[in-house]
Amino acid sequence: MSTKEVSDRVDPVITTREQLIAPMAGGEKPRERWRIGTEHEKFVYRTADHRAPSYDEPDGIRDMLVSLGQFGWEPILEGGNIIALKGKDGNVSLEPAGQLELSGAPLVNLHETCAESARHVRQVKAIGEATGTGFLGLGLWPDKTREELPIMPKGRYEIMLRHMPRVGSMGLDMMLRTCTIQTNLDYSSEADMVQKFRVSLALQPLATALFANSPFPEGKPNGYLSYRSHIWSDTDPARTGMLPFVFEDGFGYERYVDYMLDVPMYFVYRDGKYIDAAGLSFRDFLAGKLSVLPGELPRESDWVDHLSTAFPEVRLKSFLEMRGADGGPTDRICALPALWVGLLYDQSALDAAWDLVKGWDMEGREALRSGVPKLALDAPLPGGGKLKDIAREVLDIARSGLRARAQKNSIGDDETGFLAPLDEVVATGKVPAQRLLDLYHGEWNGDLSRIYDVKSF
Repeated sequence: MSTKEVSDRVDPVITTREQLIAPMAGGEKPRERWRIGTEHEKFVYRTADHRAPSYDEPDGIRDMLVSLGQFGWEPILEGGNIIALKGKDGNVSLEPAGQLELSGAPLVNLHETCAESARHVRQVKAIGEATGTGFLGLGLWPDKTREELPIMPKGRYEIMLRHMPRVGSMGLDMMLRTCTIQTNLDYSSEADMVQKFRVSLALQPLATALFANSPFPEGKPNGYLSYRSHIWSDTDPARTGMLPFVFEDGFGYERYVDYMLDVPMYFVYRDGKYIDAAGLSFRDFLAGKLSVLPGELPRESDWVDHLSTAFPEVRLKSFLEMRGADGGPTDRICALPALWVGLLYDQSALDAAWDLVKGWDMEGREALRSGVPKLALDAPLPGGGKLKDIAREVLDIARSGLRARAQKNSIGDDETGFLAPLDEVVATGKVPAQRLLDLYHGEWNGDLSRIYDVKSF
């Protein structure tokens, strides 16, 4: 989730609809300026007993952030607490229960992306060796209840933790017990954004399936392969889901603005503090009728903040965010952007991907999304067949897109090699969660503690 940084720039009051459209329209970039942003989260645990460390305890989360300063990271404070770091590799931030996230810098190619991820993992492992902590690459805590987990001292999280139980049964699980990998990509125009949004939203269930890595909620299997994805099905229906309007004629920036105006607010940030506005209307804010700030109009930064509080499968801000993958190890951190860059950053690949999914109806898209958390690649495709029937074709399209980019490293390798973990899934027919279940029912003999040996960075 986003980390708030205070800016010295003048923050205009919103008085026109053009200001609401501006963040999305302002994201347009020519192809030569397109970049790749990758975010990945990991669980932090004590190596001695697998407990999740609190913020304040010795060698806990705060001390870990402080120690990362030796690698050139600078602290970001909130209320006197260090809650994030900034540096040349982007930001390191905290999820609500202390999950550690790298929000990487915008990079030119996947070689740089994978090198950035590897640097970050080396740094946190070095800190972990000194503090007795490890880092787990999964989509869900395999053996923790909500009550066993600490809470980080961030103002927006306090508001969300209060609000989540009002709107869904699993919002607290989303905040406290999940980890994800995410890819952020650019577009050149409104029409380019629309095509990329539609393709990535339609194929997001395939990414969820290929990266399914969360089969053990609270210590044992319960039939799900991506329980993280299932959690999103009852987190908050007003700000999640498959966004049917994206596939409607006339979709563009204006329609997304209307959607965001209907997403209930969480907060307003003023004078270094978060004001609880959970459930209130941004439309009322625009009319000067927000009950917590009567008579005040929103600033442009309030709208940017609000854009970060919707959590659909694909999100639009000043770039597109692909949000459907479970957390996982380093090679999968590299594989997710490889999939989406291959599909979206070459026009021939993008057109081929759209041809594959453009005939799907919304009922079929929703059924696919609903089926993937349990069935993964066996989920039903719109119009018949199973998701696995198109997985190889989608990877081949992505491979052709990466090959066309011709972004090579110092020894002449292009970016196609980063798809290798996904090729293995398709070749074997087994997603990561199914491999974990085989171990659990086989050589582990039901001893889930073994997962810390297999899935730690």
